[in-house]
Amino acid sequence: MDVKAIIFDLDNTLLDRTTTFRNFVHRFNQQFFSASSENVHQLNTDLIVKLDDDGYKQKPQLFAELIETLPWPQGDLLPNVDMLMDFYANEYVNEATLMSHAEEVLSFCKNRYKLGLITNGMDSIQYGKIQRLNIKHYFDSIVVSEGAGVKKPDRRIFDIALRELELSAEECIYVGDHPKNDMEGAALAGLQTIWLEVNQPWRDDLNVVPLKKLRQLRELIYFLA
Repeated sequence: MDVKAIIFDLDNTLLDRTTTFRNFVHRFNQQFFSASSENVHQLNTDLIVKLDDDGYKQKPQLFAELIETLPWPQGDLLPNVDMLMDFYANEYVNEATLMSHAEEVLSFCKNRYKLGLITNGMDSIQYGKIQRLNIKHYFDSIVVSEGAGVKKPDRRIFDIALRELELSAEECIYVGDHPKNDMEGAALAGLQTIWLEVNQPWRDDLNVVPLKKLRQLRELIYFLA
């Protein structure tokens, strides 16, 4: 393989979204349910994590559902969606946590390839997480769906990254966790793919064969070495 660039997904690939989101939920309980019992906090956590759907539910919808379903303390002012979105924008970004060995992997790859990042989400949230994780300097191209006007799995978002990297699809490997958004999307854009198995199970209806399946991000080093 004449590989000249590695392009990464962000959430659940370089960013440990499970830890990040659970830490955010802990802050959420502290902020809005400070007088509630630990049992209530745990029930809230379980419900929020379930409704969040590993980050694939739109946040305004998630917070609207939480306003309707959580046992908000009586007598307190019930927050609205805008208030919860503002809280999320600040606190979720502050809790951003790198995936185990992500820095080691990025350093290894940076010495050998151009690096790109393609992520779905709001510019403020995604760039905020990138800054918090202190990884921006690794990348020659960063494409966020809101600013790009198109999101994975649409091949056009991959084409934007390829233009910025000044490379062909055949010269790039894409690493991500989502079978459809990452693996199928990148493959249909002509990129080679590596699947990091995290929370999303493989889908039998996908006609995609990744070069490699990783259980841990660090395995990418051994594959590329």
